[in-house]
Amino acid sequence: MKLIKLNSRSVFYCLICLWMPTFISSCSEEEPEVSVKLSCVDGKHGHAVDLGLSVNWACCNVGANTPEEFGGYYAWGETKEKSKYDGYTYKWNYDDITKYCTDSVFGRVDNKTILDSEDDVAHVKWGGNWRMPSQEEMDELIDKCSWKWTTYNGIEGYIVTGPNSNSIFLPAAGSYDGTRHHSAGSWCEYWSSSCNISMHDYWNAYLLSISIYTDISIICSWRNEGCSVRPVCP
Repeated sequence: MKLIKLNSRSVFYCLICLWMPTFISSCSEEEPEVSVKLSCVDGKHGHAVDLGLSVNWACCNVGANTPEEFGGYYAWGETKEKSKYDGYTYKWNYDDITKYCTDSVFGRVDNKTILDSEDDVAHVKWGGNWRMPSQEEMDELIDKCSWKWTTYNGIEGYIVTGPNSNSIFLPAAGSYDGTRHHSAGSWCEYWSSSCNISMHDYWNAYLLSISIYTDISIICSWRNEGCSVRPVCP
């Protein structure tokens, strides 16, 4: 499976527009509903699913009660949902970054590149050893698992099956840009705990992008975007 790293959302949308006609023409038949039984939840947090990887993955998103529920949407490093997701409502200031900054040109340098526990919504909401996955753990999920776009309990998304044959479901929950919720049912982004420290992408963090139209990929996106979170634990 090909891993793509994109530094611009505009490039990502352009690729979708270019590939969509070809994809639609070659996939005229509707995917059948998947019959795989996935882990349930206990009312407090998702169960840890052993996929045969370096960490266990939760069976559902933060804010969800079942694997197919979308759950909450969070800006990178924020722990509460809100009505608008943009640079002006972002916790650490768009123009002068006050945390997770590695260059004084862009803000107050602290050289932090991984979210502290207090800024990790998975840990804040679920406690214990739960946390957001790192970029490297997302790379592992892509590289070592098989991915199948399908329908689970009426919701579009990916069944991800690990090398030990256990599976999780990642629903295509869409994301929030400003006040707009878009692409639910065809695309979704899941935050990692890792920010991008390059000069060009100082305002970005890494996330897992899944779509019916494109390759599964790790991309960089603006920290203020409202995205899904799928926790991991040891």
